[in-house]
Amino acid sequence: MMIGGFKKVFIWFLVVILASTISFAQNTRLNDENTIGWYNYFGNFKLNNKWGIASEYQWRRSNLITDPQQGLLRVGLSYQLQPKVQLRVGYAWIETAPYGDIPINGFGKDFTEHRAFQMATIGDNVGRVEFSHRFMLEQRWVGRYSNSSLEKEDEFPLLNRLRYMYRMQVPLKGKSIADKTPYFAIYDEVMIGFGKNVNENIFDQNRLGMLVGYRFNKNFRLEVGYLNQIVQLGREVEGRNVFQRNNGLILNTLFNFDLSKKALKSGN
Repeated sequence: MMIGGFKKVFIWFLVVILASTISFAQNTRLNDENTIGWYNYFGNFKLNNKWGIASEYQWRRSNLITDPQQGLLRVGLSYQLQPKVQLRVGYAWIETAPYGDIPINGFGKDFTEHRAFQMATIGDNVGRVEFSHRFMLEQRWVGRYSNSSLEKEDEFPLLNRLRYMYRMQVPLKGKSIADKTPYFAIYDEVMIGFGKNVNENIFDQNRLGMLVGYRFNKNFRLEVGYLNQIVQLGREVEGRNVFQRNNGLILNTLFNFDLSKKALKSGN
């Protein structure tokens, strides 16, 4: 029943991906290709059956690992609305470096972004396959420079963005992803900008990931795989839209900590 309820959303998602791929292939676009490496920590702290704290830090690198691309720190407060539905609100701090042949910032400078977000994740499974839908709304205050002589950003215009991610994962042995179980995961996320400051990038970016993971126990998982990221810059260069096409490695470490009174009393 849940699958049927998301058919329209998923079809819309595929249409957006197809449209963005076609536009990316047009000769009127400038393309900037980079090799990237994303090395990520995710930590969830369960406070009780309903509430939890989520934390993450993503160390994103250009030229696989040698040069900076981006650093992202995100924290949030989670609420388990239903067994298969989780809500979250939070804040993120992002620092972006001037990587690639065509930097995101027009002056070739690094810049800071402050972000508030609201998120809903809906999960389910069909047989051995687990899947999830993640919807996220972001309010982004992105730093920019009014002139090239400045050393720090003096403007932080508001950008709005809507994100949708679909993820599937399946155990590589057994019938479910239990302790000491390897698994395969694939996900795709599309990001759409909106609002008066959206500029060029109504289509903001798309991310495709393919991962092999291993669940050591209920507290720790490790994932490694391939990441493809397509980013449309919010500005034109010589009257042409600019697309980054970034490919490389992604490594995720995922921790779960149970801080509820019940777990602490039992010694877990």
